[in-house]
Amino acid sequence: MNTRKRSTGNSSSKGKSSNRPSAARSQRSGAASADSSRSSASTSRNTAATNKPLAAKSSTTGNQARSTKAKSSGASKRSGNSYYRKQEPPRQYQVTESEELLPFLLKHLKDGRNAVKSILGRGQVSVDQKVVTKFNLALTPGQTVSISKEGAVAAPSMTGVNILHEDNDIIVIRKEAGLLSIAADRSNDLTAYRQLMEHVRRTNPNNRIFVVHRLDRDTSGVMMFAKSEEVQQKLQNNWKDNVQDRVYVALVEGAVSKEEGTISSWLKETKTLKMYSSPRANDGQHAITHYKRLKSNREFSLLEVRLETGRKNQIRVHMEDLGHPIAGDKKYGARTRDLGRLGLHARVLSFIHPTTDKLMTFETDIPKQFLYPFRADNATAE
Repeated sequence: MNTRKRSTGNSSSKGKSSNRPSAARSQRSGAASADSSRSSASTSRNTAATNKPLAAKSSTTGNQARSTKAKSSGASKRSGNSYYRKQEPPRQYQVTESEELLPFLLKHLKDGRNAVKSILGRGQVSVDQKVVTKFNLALTPGQTVSISKEGAVAAPSMTGVNILHEDNDIIVIRKEAGLLSIAADRSNDLTAYRQLMEHVRRTNPNNRIFVVHRLDRDTSGVMMFAKSEEVQQKLQNNWKDNVQDRVYVALVEGAVSKEEGTISSWLKETKTLKMYSSPRANDGQHAITHYKRLKSNREFSLLEVRLETGRKNQIRVHMEDLGHPIAGDKKYGARTRDLGRLGLHARVLSFIHPTTDKLMTFETDIPKQFLYPFRADNATAE
């Protein structure tokens, strides 16, 4: 940094002091004239007199150069500081008691309210590595508040992904229907995995995410990713114990007669990658699905579905076995296409946090499209 300043200053000084060599040449020329005219004292005096203005001029030029150098050096310093300011690590403060963000910042920054709000507005404040601008954000003990010298660069928005929770170990998202969880090969398809990988690498290029479980492309809802291989293995190896509840909502074709029920079968996969229930026990992977009817009419039923096991396409296969395929699921026997998407949504995910051992539950709303078939029924009931 200092080297850059000296280099810039010297360069500027050289540029402004180009008259110095000229002054020196004039002095040498005057000295030669004096040697050739030693018999004439007046000539020598004139030469000396001539040299004085030149020396004075050179001195003036040197002062100007030094002044210019100082200005240039100052400009270089400002420019250098501006450059390196972006590289400075943010100041970090640990939250030790519950309070709102603005009072916390006022206490640590010693600035006025307007100045602190400006810092917030410029995106210079992060809480647990996530940029925040809300001055009334509630802080909890254990969180880390970071304040950067420069405003954060706005991160590009993600497509079909909404982050519900993020900490040092996991990311929980709501995935939209139509987005792949992860690509099956090395294709360049847009996926939740790829977007989240880019998201975590904005903070540190070495950061990564790891897949814990998946949702089908056309299934929306809550998903979880791990931020380390260790956390991934801990979650996957203890999935049954860690996951306390997984609740889906399914819009299925036809009126489901039973208010609730359980479907159990052994799932296998065809060569065309379609899952099906084997007619023989112990032939394939055992799958158990519990369902409860929420709404129903002649055309559709809205079911709450709980998974006891998590097999590929399990709900889709079991709804077909029930005789009520999921709306829009042509692969598994559906005839309706009015919905414009698959009628399956992972609504609730409840699990024990792999590091803190705290119970965490994430619940999302039922997609509005799933309720459209029952609008007339609601109007009639009213």
